[in-house]
Amino acid sequence: MKSEDQKPNKILVFNALPYANGPIHIGHLVGYIQADIWVRFQKLQGLQCLYLCASDAHGTPIMLSAEEIGVEPRDLATKYTLQHQEDFSDFLIQFDNYHTTDSKENKELVETIFASLSGAGHIEKKIIEQAYDEQQKMFLPDRYVRGECPNCGQVDQYGDSCEHCGSTYKTTDLINPISVLSGEKPSLKTSEHYFLKLKNFESMLKGWIETIDIHDSVKAKLGEWFVTGLRNWDISRDEPYFGFKIPGEESKYFYVWLDAPVGYLASLKHLCDQDNNPYQYDDYFSKDTTTRLIHFIGKDIIYFHTLFWPAVLEGSGLKKPDGIYVNGFLTVNGKKMSKSRGTLIKARTYLKQLNPEYLRYYYAYKLSSGIDDIDLDSNDFINRVNSDLVGKWVNIASRCAKFINDDFNNQLSSTINDPELLANFQGEADAIAAMYQNRETGQAMRAIMALADRANQYLDQQKPWVLAKDESQKHQVQSICTMGLNLFYVLMIYLKPVVPSIVKNAEIFLNAEKRQWSDVGETLIDHQIRDYNPLLVRLKTEDIDAIIDASL
Repeated sequence: MKSEDQKPNKILVFNALPYANGPIHIGHLVGYIQADIWVRFQKLQGLQCLYLCASDAHGTPIMLSAEEIGVEPRDLATKYTLQHQEDFSDFLIQFDNYHTTDSKENKELVETIFASLSGAGHIEKKIIEQAYDEQQKMFLPDRYVRGECPNCGQVDQYGDSCEHCGSTYKTTDLINPISVLSGEKPSLKTSEHYFLKLKNFESMLKGWIETIDIHDSVKAKLGEWFVTGLRNWDISRDEPYFGFKIPGEESKYFYVWLDAPVGYLASLKHLCDQDNNPYQYDDYFSKDTTTRLIHFIGKDIIYFHTLFWPAVLEGSGLKKPDGIYVNGFLTVNGKKMSKSRGTLIKARTYLKQLNPEYLRYYYAYKLSSGIDDIDLDSNDFINRVNSDLVGKWVNIASRCAKFINDDFNNQLSSTINDPELLANFQGEADAIAAMYQNRETGQAMRAIMALADRANQYLDQQKPWVLAKDESQKHQVQSICTMGLNLFYVLMIYLKPVVPSIVKNAEIFLNAEKRQWSDVGETLIDHQIRDYNPLLVRLKTEDIDAIIDASL
């Protein structure tokens, strides 16, 4: 995996677009929280880092769902777009802009890109056979046909790829196919479609992959796809369809897998076109820009983001990504999320019961730069939050604040008790920063909590609660607790990308607000703090039970 030593002036981060056909659940949040932590770390370092997203608002599933409940597809997509924005915001996922693929910016951009690809000879038209549902009178999207994988024989797989072996194929190659809509075997009908000549870009893609920041396991998977050969990509769909009509066509539309990634660009353009904004579109996507472009995605859309999308960008004369960061899926108590077990937990269901930063911390503790799935074990979740956030970090503040508040009129001493220990804490900044930079947040959390253990050991050894009983030791108590709060302050900055709201309250308590990463070297002496209010409450088993009960 390529290291990230360079620090560009501008970074642009995109997260995979959530599909506007239903609510977000906690499995979806893994990648968004991971990206938000990474972006917040960049901003803490003073870098200009934009974090953009949008709703994926087109396609057959939205059209059919809207038809089923008697509303317009656009209204259904708008409803879920707004709901997703609220859920992300309440989980403290801080996008600089959130847009929709069903927008004028996206329509203009997808038509321009299609024209560029066509003009450069990268688009072809050909007649193909497609699965057709005779009962529904419509061609079936890949995901609306299921059957046995033609490669490994696994049953109940999608019409375009196998979740078991990872192979991709044509829907017509599926064994014993069944329409998801009618349950009947689809017929085959011919239709003329537009294709991106992905094979035109094979040599470019092989070279480009060697230059970007991408995990070795992902690169190995790409190597397998190159061996089996790249397939030209169907970028059109027949009516009925909810999307943008292809210019010059009466009944054909751009396939959602073309206009969805262009939605990344549309979100940027929407931001740049707003009044009084400091951003210029060409600074980010012109081919010669020095901006660093990063994608955070789930492992189910690797093929699309590492092969199809960079080919589209190359063929359109636009900048390709510099890094593609892939996360695995979420299991709950060792199993796939399940409605019947109450573990298919919607984001809003969680938010009604628990602090979002519990989950942010737990994901951070479990995540790495790799693409392995992570498990949310309910007992481990409770223990991790209570042990680390409450019992280790917040405990430092609560142990020291009472003495400073009650005995010293909120005034920190002019000296600290152990300058060498504080210097050791501050000296870990570069190592922890490297962990954040390389998305090894699990390592970072362990390193931070190891420091928290040392801070609590220091307090245990100094015993200010014993010294406070001796009036002659009063100055020593102030110095010890000032020391403890300085250790808490350093850890506060280290944790800021992960638990920003708790840290904001901690900053208010310490009268040290809006701290950046570089402020870790500051020492709070001769400094007035505020009265301490509890920063976090312990997580209880009944809190988890309530979420599961609400999810059944």
